[in-house]
Amino acid sequence: MHVLGIDIGGTGIKGAPVDTGTGVLLAERIRLHTPPRAKPEPIAGVVKRLAEQFDWHATIGCGFPAVIRSGVAETAANISQKWIGTNVAQLFSEATQCPVNVVNDADAAGLAEVTFGVGKGALGVVLMITIGTGLGSALFVDGKMVPNTELGHLEVECEDAEMMASDFARREQKLSWKKWARRLDKYLLTLERLFSPNLFILGGGAIKKKDLFLPLLTVHTRVIPAELGNDAGIVGAALAARHYFGQ
Repeated sequence: MHVLGIDIGGTGIKGAPVDTGTGVLLAERIRLHTPPRAKPEPIAGVVKRLAEQFDWHATIGCGFPAVIRSGVAETAANISQKWIGTNVAQLFSEATQCPVNVVNDADAAGLAEVTFGVGKGALGVVLMITIGTGLGSALFVDGKMVPNTELGHLEVECEDAEMMASDFARREQKLSWKKWARRLDKYLLTLERLFSPNLFILGGGAIKKKDLFLPLLTVHTRVIPAELGNDAGIVGAALAARHYFGQ
């Protein structure tokens, strides 16, 4: 029931052992910097360092910013394109000498929220959107995940949603919270038309400033902030690994 959860992001790599029965971290989270250009071997080295810092020799679950199928990265968002076609699970397993399961990072965060967080027990269609360097998505139907949706790359008014509505876009383009909220609202309205969700869960770094933009949204679907914060990706990655290895 104890799994080392690791959340790999464009700027930081975080990890901690998780009790997958309760979603509680068993030690203080450690964060290391993502290596410049985020290529496979350097990131594998950071994953190895995290395992060594926790003296870990058992199952590891990783959330990774890519479409992942059978452990292989098929896209590369905010990381090196050299990841495409790489068996990420095998690379990390060889680096750590531990069994490793890898899932999409937004799927990991969503899994944590519907298992232990604000989405627990929610029926129908639930969409979690992570707002940070990019826009991640996790789609659930009656609690069951539809993996690798990557809805942050939908076109909204002929523009990649991530390029217009991510927190990175807000900061890079020096947008006011009001102007950025209008962009986020357009994105959520597009998702609302496509999926008719029962619930939106918003997570990621931007949610720390939720009071500055949530009241400005006009979508009819109920929108609630995620509650697991920076732990969501770690907890969800660990939980996915427990399910994968049948523990």
